[in-house]
Amino acid sequence: MDSNKFKAHPWHGISPGDDIPRRVTAFIEIIPTDTVKYEIDKLSGYLKIDRPQKYSNVVPALYGFVPRTYCGPAIASLCMELTGLSHVEGDGDPLDILVLTERAIPRGDILVEAIPIGGFRMVDKNEADDKIIAVLKDDQLYGGFTELNQLPVGIVNRLRHYFMTYKQLPGEAEKVNIAGVYGREEAYRAINASVQDYMTYFS
Repeated sequence: MDSNKFKAHPWHGISPGDDIPRRVTAFIEIIPTDTVKYEIDKLSGYLKIDRPQKYSNVVPALYGFVPRTYCGPAIASLCMELTGLSHVEGDGDPLDILVLTERAIPRGDILVEAIPIGGFRMVDKNEADDKIIAVLKDDQLYGGFTELNQLPVGIVNRLRHYFMTYKQLPGEAEKVNIAGVYGREEAYRAINASVQDYMTYFS
């Protein structure tokens, strides 16, 4: 049977890249103009609607995950090591990534080459849920940035605000905690830990 006749599963069937963690392939689920939140269906590999965007908080850049990664014990251990928190577990999902670009990308369900420059160490109900921040390879505006702290403060604050509020409903207590903001080298550690978790969990 010719395997080329079938679509590769975005999580399991696509390489994260030959130069990981310095450059990664990212599968994009959501773009800033989406009015619903899409996420990968882990069984089929197709995008599904998770929920409508209920409020005006929209994703500020291309949002998806790095294929063949998993947030498990290694990610949780890294989180506890660097934050001093305890009883943290991985969230059981692929590693999330947000990719900055000046271009208006009209759709998700695509692959992009991304250069990690940092990330947010998020903890959601005692689950490590790191968000890697990257720039689109060869992007005219963002492509020259190599560290998160090189970005304008307003952009970093916008990213932080999105991740602090994207699960929060009016009147509800804060659900997530950004336990750390880190640069490129820590992003590399998180990516490598998630690859290790994937190899362990899916071996």
